[in-house]
Amino acid sequence: MRSSLMPLGPPVSRDRVITSFPKWYTPTACLQLREHFHGQVSATCQRGNTGAVGLKLSKVVVVGDLYVGKTSLIHRFCKDVFDRDYKATIGVDFEIERFEVVGVPFSLQIWDTAGQEKFKCIASTYYRGAQVIITAFDLSDVQTLEHARQWLEDVLRENEPGACVLFLVGTKKDLLSGAACRQAEAEAVRLANEMQAEYWSVSAKTGENVKPFFSRVAALAFELSVLQDLERRSSARLQVGDGDLVRMEGQPPETQDSKRASSLGCC
Repeated sequence: MRSSLMPLGPPVSRDRVITSFPKWYTPTACLQLREHFHGQVSATCQRGNTGAVGLKLSKVVVVGDLYVGKTSLIHRFCKDVFDRDYKATIGVDFEIERFEVVGVPFSLQIWDTAGQEKFKCIASTYYRGAQVIITAFDLSDVQTLEHARQWLEDVLRENEPGACVLFLVGTKKDLLSGAACRQAEAEAVRLANEMQAEYWSVSAKTGENVKPFFSRVAALAFELSVLQDLERRSSARLQVGDGDLVRMEGQPPETQDSKRASSLGCC
């Protein structure tokens, strides 16, 4: 069943329509070894009861060293372009991409952050409220992989523990092949497992794995958004009533308890 929410703007392009749970890159570094959306998410979408999920932007933060290809990756996905001469990002920039996930409109706000040390204090203020953290490194430069853990820790300090989906992404896959690529990926997968992140290899130059990767990002962000919305609604219901006791706003607990006791015939 399609959501009752009307999409904002024109229909999304066909490659932004997600009807089934996108597959992982490699099962050795995948935290969601499932072929379907979470049962609660599927049931909620079928009922058309996804609340305000389709009206919100899900924040995606992309971090990593200077020149690992963060901007190239984002531009390849959002604009389907590749430019060898991108200038270093100053501070932060962002793109908004619209999807339709199992019939529900859904948008990602993808933040491109500077990799230069002097901009870290500026970029860090934009880390807050992230639902997805993408830590990027250059597959052909092992030093950028070694720095990935610190980038992730920096972003996690600004967010609630367990509230984000984590990805480790090796860029410039076109620069490696054969044994060199397999070795670089094996080292990255080991780190991804330690970081509790899902691993992907991509190439912004050729476009390899870029669309499948962001489809995976959108699907997991959507799933997290629906589950968080269900949890908020459940918490709100518990605050309104606990069993047969309904609490009235502004009334002290003692008054509520005495009225309940009176209704039960207690002194």
